[in-house]
Amino acid sequence: MTNAINWFEIPVTNYERAKQFYSSVLGSEITDHHMPEQNTKYGVFTHKEDKNGTGGAIIEAEGQIPSKEGSTIYLNGGDNLSEPLNRVETAGGKILMPKTDIGQDGFIAQFIDTEGNRVALHSME
Repeated sequence: MTNAINWFEIPVTNYERAKQFYSSVLGSEITDHHMPEQNTKYGVFTHKEDKNGTGGAIIEAEGQIPSKEGSTIYLNGGDNLSEPLNRVETAGGKILMPKTDIGQDGFIAQFIDTEGNRVALHSME
């Protein structure tokens, strides 16, 4: 096993709003992969498709309920997580934990997205 996680899904209640939020914060495209037969709106984050990395998506579907409780997903904060973190509130989110130094493992920060999910960022700077 290369990675403990190979895919994640972030539940959303308003697909277009969430897509705009994550595209703005991360500065990357989310590609639509809707499943109309299941009444599911699905958007995939940019990732390597070589099956050795981690990928993920936002999902609007029955039973998908955003939450600030439970597991925390750490998204790639790029070269310096200050850049995406500075876009969180402008995009409609709320910062919970500012950029925090975690020693040799880099930096982390946490926020609430437009859907009510607690999500985090990680980078080495």
